Amino acid sequence: MNINQNYTSIRQIQETYLPKSHLNTGTVQEQNQGFSDIFAQKAGLGDENYELKFSKHADARLADRNINLTNEQLKRLDAGAKMAGEKGIQESLVIMDNLSFIVNVKNKTVITAMDQSEKSNVYTNIDGAVII
Repeated sequence: MNINQNYTSIRQIQETYLPKSHLNTGTVQEQNQGFSDIFAQKAGLGDENYELKFSKHADARLADRNINLTNEQLKRLDAGAKMAGEKGIQESLVIMDNLSFIVNVKNKTVITAMDQSEKSNVYTNIDGAVII
């Protein structure tokens, strides 16, 4: 491949040398979703009516730490967040199995996810905890 032309962006190079099928690898809906949303859809978990969303940070932590939630775990996490909301907790630590999640209850969003291998077991900026 000889690239002697002047290109001002990677996009121009992609459009020139890559087939169109490589440029758009997902549907518009998938491109606007986070990792956990797409994962749940592809794994057949999207049929459930979970209220919880995962922030981009939480998506990245799940991927980095190789945490794969089962349908049962998603249900339990959702139930834990609902229990926290019923008690008036706004920023909750939800502990389930060997996993910990910080959940913004008001926005129904998982902020971050950790497993037991984390070096630090200090949780800040929470006002309650749910152990399920």
